[in-house]
This record gives sequence, C-alpha cells and structure tokens, in this order.
Amino acid sequence: QVQLVESGGGLVQPGGSLRLSCLTSGRTLSLYTMAWYRQAPGKQRELVASITDGRTNYGATVKGRFTISKDVAKNTMYLQMNNLQFDDTGAYYCVARGRKEYWGQGTQVTISS
Repeated sequence: QVQLVESGGGLVQPGGSLRLSCLTSGRTLSLYTMAWYRQAPGKQRELVASITDGRTNYGATVKGRFTISKDVAKNTMYLQMNNLQFDDTGAYYCVARGRKEYWGQGTQVTISS
C-alpha cells in the first residue's frame, strides 16, 4: 500500500516562499510518476507539477516559480514554491500514479497579506 504524507503548508504573504514535502513509503518514488495537484475553493483541481524518471512538467501558472524534486534516499518529494501569489492559495496534494493512483491527505497553502 502506497502511503503519502504531505507537510509544509502554511500562511505566507504574497511574494513569499514555502517548501512542501511528501513523505512516501517503500519504493514509491522509483516506481511511480509523482505529482503535485492543488485545489482552490470553487475551482477545479489542477496539476501543479509532475516528475517522471527525472523529467519534470509544470502547470502554466507556476512555471518559473515552482520547482518539483525528489530525494529517493529520504523517500521524499518536494515542491519549492517561490514568489507566491494570491491565486496559489489552495489545498496541495501529493499524488503517486502508476497502474493505480494514490493521493495524500493534502496540506493547506494560504497566501494573504
């Protein structure tokens, strides 16, 4: 069973930074495509970033500001978020995608002045 536990969310002012972490179990990072999704109130869930075999992909609204990475030795995936804006507010979810798809419980990111 794949386990995903997000952390690192919080309240930050516009222009600030946060780093989200997703602690995984077993060989998840090696076996699955990993991704971050987010969902804001009243909006559809959207892909933030994904990483597969070292190749990364970003949503258009975060490209150049966010960086996805993973540390296999620590079983952890990260999302470095810089220059945060109001529209970045939402619940951020860690996702492992293979033959099945697994989601973490989410961590809240709130951008507010």
